[in-house]
Amino acid sequence: MVSQDEINAKAKAAVMDFDDEAVEEICEEAIEAKVDVVSLIQDGLTAGMNEVGDQFEQGTLFLPHVIAASEAMSAGVAVLTPVLEAQGGAVKSKGTIVIGTIEGDIHSIGKDIVATMLKIAGFKVVDLGRDVAIGTYVDAVKEHNPLVVGSSALMTTTMVLQMQIEEQLKEAGVRDTVMTMVGGAPVTQDWADKIGSDIYAENATDAVVKCNAAAE
Repeated sequence: MVSQDEINAKAKAAVMDFDDEAVEEICEEAIEAKVDVVSLIQDGLTAGMNEVGDQFEQGTLFLPHVIAASEAMSAGVAVLTPVLEAQGGAVKSKGTIVIGTIEGDIHSIGKDIVATMLKIAGFKVVDLGRDVAIGTYVDAVKEHNPLVVGSSALMTTTMVLQMQIEEQLKEAGVRDTVMTMVGGAPVTQDWADKIGSDIYAENATDAVVKCNAAAE
C-alpha cells in the first residue's frame, strides 16, 4: 500500500513535470488508497506549485510553465473535490465567504485551494473567479452579506489593489459589515496591517483556521 509521503511526493513531482494525466492518476490512486486528501493537496500538489512559483521568481521558469503547472494541479483538485465535499457534506454552514483573485491577476490556483478548503470546513463560498474588478467585491458584499471577503494577489503589481477594496468598501458604507482577508505569494502580515485588512492568510490551512475563529 502506498504511503502518504510517497503519494505526496509523486503528486509534487507530477505538478513540477506539468503532467495533467499523471496528476489525475495519482489523485485517483490516493482515493483508492484512502490516504489523507487534504495532506495530498497541501504537501503534494501545493508543494509542487510553490516550487514552480519559486523557480519562476528566480527566472529559471517562465509564465507558460506556471500556467502549465496550475493546469496540472487544477486537474488533481478536480479529482479530489468530490471526496473533499463528501467529507464536509454533513457540516452545518458557518457563514458565507466571498473570495476572488484580484483584478489584473490571472492566477487562481491558490484561491481555488482556499475556496475548496473553506467549503470542506463548512462555509458557503461565493467564488468570484480571477481577474475580479474591485467593484465586483463590493457588489458581492452587498448581495451576499458575507462573514469574510477575501482577495488573492500573486504579483506585487496587483497586490496594491487590495488596498482599493478596503477603500471602496468604506465608500460604499459596508466596510463595518464584513471582515476582509488578504493572501497570495507577495502578501504579508505587515501588508495586511498597513492597508487595514482584518485577516492575513499565509496559506489555505491558515485561511481556514482564521475564518473559523471569525465565525465563532
